[in-house]
Amino acid sequence: MELLNALKEFIPADRVTINENVLEQHSSDESYHTPQTPDVVVFPNSAEEVSKVMQVAAELNIPVVPYGLGTSLEGNVIPYERGITIDFSLMNKILEVRADDFLVKVQPGVTRTQLEKELKKYGLFFTVDPGADATLGGMAATNASGTTSVKYGIMRDQVRDLEVVLADGMVIHTGNMAAKSSSGYHLNSLFVGSEGTLGCITELTLKVHGIPEEIMAGRAAFSTVEDAVNAVIGILQAGVPVARVELVDEQSMKQINSFSDTNYKEVPTLFLEFHGNEAGLNQDVSFTKEILTDFNCEEMAFEADTAARNQLWEARHNAAYAYLHGNPGKKQMVTDVCLPISELAGAVKDARQAVEASGLIGGIVGHVGDGNYHILLMVDVNNPKDIEKANQVNEHIVSYALARGGTCTGEHGVGVGKQKYQEKEHGDALLVMRKIKAALDPENILNPGKVLG
Repeated sequence: MELLNALKEFIPADRVTINENVLEQHSSDESYHTPQTPDVVVFPNSAEEVSKVMQVAAELNIPVVPYGLGTSLEGNVIPYERGITIDFSLMNKILEVRADDFLVKVQPGVTRTQLEKELKKYGLFFTVDPGADATLGGMAATNASGTTSVKYGIMRDQVRDLEVVLADGMVIHTGNMAAKSSSGYHLNSLFVGSEGTLGCITELTLKVHGIPEEIMAGRAAFSTVEDAVNAVIGILQAGVPVARVELVDEQSMKQINSFSDTNYKEVPTLFLEFHGNEAGLNQDVSFTKEILTDFNCEEMAFEADTAARNQLWEARHNAAYAYLHGNPGKKQMVTDVCLPISELAGAVKDARQAVEASGLIGGIVGHVGDGNYHILLMVDVNNPKDIEKANQVNEHIVSYALARGGTCTGEHGVGVGKQKYQEKEHGDALLVMRKIKAALDPENILNPGKVLG
């Protein structure tokens, strides 16, 4: 096999494989999309090796798909045109912690929890928390965010510099370590969220933050979703610096109680968290309680104890697993849209009606502080009717979001699942994106068939 022999000229044979089990492991992500195995999987340990892989791929006109841990949710890493999958699991070193600059330099295979453990030694933490223990390279590729984005921003906001290998093997840096720059085009933003269609990320310089002196978490129960979302708007309008604010609907609270052995009130619920010093937190929480009461909060509880806070957030993060555990034999389709926050209450109510009309089991959770919500739909992947119903729900909520100035995906990325909405969302700007893709990857070998089609 010409490809295999070419790769083994510069990568040891034990890091180039066509083993069926390994190929199968790299054939899917955590989505419901149809798996497809690559032709070969390579495990590079340096940017130089990635560059050589790209040079071989360019010469032989073979597709390349970068791969982190496969936690993506829209088929982002499935190699539908086969070719080479580059697994970055061996490039998992934390290269430098610059505590005084609040920066860290890592390889793309470093996971979120691995980085968190190292940063604690310096009194620092990395803010982006998508729930899954994803790789930093994968999180940058999809522009991940999560529960803390309302205060600290999304993945794109944390990236100071990327080392990227382009389609022809050229290695570039997209930024620097300065806090700001007006020099040249903003390449960081171009490559963050590009899902491996413009280049392979081989190093990241990221912004980190000091661990807060005090953390307070809370739970607030409401009779309606409208009251819960309006309470969030009230908190934000009042200027309360909330660090996390998550919505969990009634059906999801039932699943959480069953799975996590909790006895929370089974109504629309906000999970909140505040970061700061003791005096400031007491003031923020006191003000927040007043606002929650103004919006008909039925029950509220706040916890400063670490164990109690962890239990609260573990319950929220386990919502997806609670549905899987409660519906054996089914797989999860996780939708993802984002709207202006003023439109969120109507969107969530409309989404619940769409789920009920479909007959599928599903719950709604969301990062309501920034207008992002998800539907956790349980489907039998072997039942075409289930897939059709799930797609109809997805189509409905995306159309609702786009009609109100929103986006088809707030954090999961486009992959193959959200491709069909790109023209409707971006209009002629999609033509500009395609020109950029053609300029950087003229032979369309980088994750072909994704994002832009």
